[in-house]
Amino acid sequence: MPHSVDAAFLALPYEKLAAHALETATHQGARYADFRFERLKGQDIHLRNTSIEQLSNSDTVGYAVRLVYNKAWGFAAGYELTTAAVERTVTEAVAVAKQLAALGADPVELAPEPVHKGTYVSAYEVNPFEVPDADKVTFLTSINQAVLASKQATYADFSLSQVLENKFFASTEGTRTTQQRVRVHGNFNAVRVDPKTGTFDSMRSLAAPVGRGWEYMTKGYDFMAAAQEIPGLLEEKMAAKSVEAGRYDLVIDPTNLWLTIHESIGHATEFDRVLGYEANYAGTSFATLDKLGKLQYGSPFMHVTGDRVAEHGLSTIGWDDEGVAGQQWDLIKDGVLVGYQLNRQMALKLGLKRSNGCAFADSPGNVPIQRMANVSLQPAADDTTTQELISRVERGIYIMGDNSWSIDMQRYNFQFTGQRFYEIKNGKIVGQLKDVAYQATTTDFWNSMEAVGGRNTYVLGGAFNCGKGQPGQVAPVSHGCPSALFRSINVLNTAQEGTA
Repeated sequence: MPHSVDAAFLALPYEKLAAHALETATHQGARYADFRFERLKGQDIHLRNTSIEQLSNSDTVGYAVRLVYNKAWGFAAGYELTTAAVERTVTEAVAVAKQLAALGADPVELAPEPVHKGTYVSAYEVNPFEVPDADKVTFLTSINQAVLASKQATYADFSLSQVLENKFFASTEGTRTTQQRVRVHGNFNAVRVDPKTGTFDSMRSLAAPVGRGWEYMTKGYDFMAAAQEIPGLLEEKMAAKSVEAGRYDLVIDPTNLWLTIHESIGHATEFDRVLGYEANYAGTSFATLDKLGKLQYGSPFMHVTGDRVAEHGLSTIGWDDEGVAGQQWDLIKDGVLVGYQLNRQMALKLGLKRSNGCAFADSPGNVPIQRMANVSLQPAADDTTTQELISRVERGIYIMGDNSWSIDMQRYNFQFTGQRFYEIKNGKIVGQLKDVAYQATTTDFWNSMEAVGGRNTYVLGGAFNCGKGQPGQVAPVSHGCPSALFRSINVLNTAQEGTA
């Protein structure tokens, strides 16, 4: 049964404050204004073995006013829920716009968007904030106990993050929307210390962050099965042979490939990076405007979409923070770069009639910036399995789980590691490897992709807190993908000095 918006949020005076803010902004000369009211509830729990190291709660309520005055942006935020405070916030936003206009900022023009009125609640069964803390701790403790019971793991830790996000948005264009999103991320890590040598290693579970509720923890991902399996896998990994550096065919599991998509496609197709907005912080993009419609980003059957509508996607919304409705579009089609991620101002710069809805602010105190949609590699139309992809490999490696990574400031040269590595010989897995990292340029890597798995291999992975911007903001984003086969990829040995 669909959930309704949290009653505590509905009781807050956001409609009254919004009406006053927009009226004040218009009276002070703004030609456009929007008002965003938010409540963000968060909880983080961390257990080391069976002891609670952290159980923290946060609850933030506030609002933001964004407006266009004299063709320049103005922005200000507040937390005092009175009309007098809102009026001061609007006046401050107008003052900011005046200063920016005097500095010669680019004139603000926004792509049109239909007027929207409605309510959106994300897809979940159990609101994690309605589950008693004691029940959560009991569940997490049981998983750590199962890890430790194996005697193959020396330590176990479990981290759980949960967010309940409520937003009300209103603009002078007439849009009025209310939203509620729930998301969770839980994962445990097993650590083994070899009693003879003193060496150690670790292995994480493969649970993804999701736009779901507490039900994901208890029945969406089988944490208990993972807790019983991982200590043995970790012991095998520590005893496994170190990889020999060289060229290998790779079969990459969705639990690893999502991060490569995030770094080499997701960030590279953000249009603000293309325009140079992130040059001072996390880099620009090699996928520049002159390459749109021309760049052979990957192999001809590579199809990557951006969306804000996938069920349980972390970036899934009803409307973005500019009032643009969620939608899906192509970023890479037949291996060719065909689109970018945009907000309303950037859509006009690209000559488009509408934004694809990628504006997001992580709190009421921050201005919306262009943030990542759910960026996903589409599966094959047939039922190709991961095992069938492995069967095509004579000498290769099957990679599962994400770990460390490195990528340059244009999202072009990269290196990724993983959680588990399995040697493939003559189409069969013959045992684990360790010390593996794969390295390539973005276009070489994606053009080497020979096949993707079918829908049966498709998994929605993602990041709970992707960082961007100055001042920094975090955003949740999902990446769906199937297993995929890549030919002749350079593999490094991370244990050899100077190779990683």
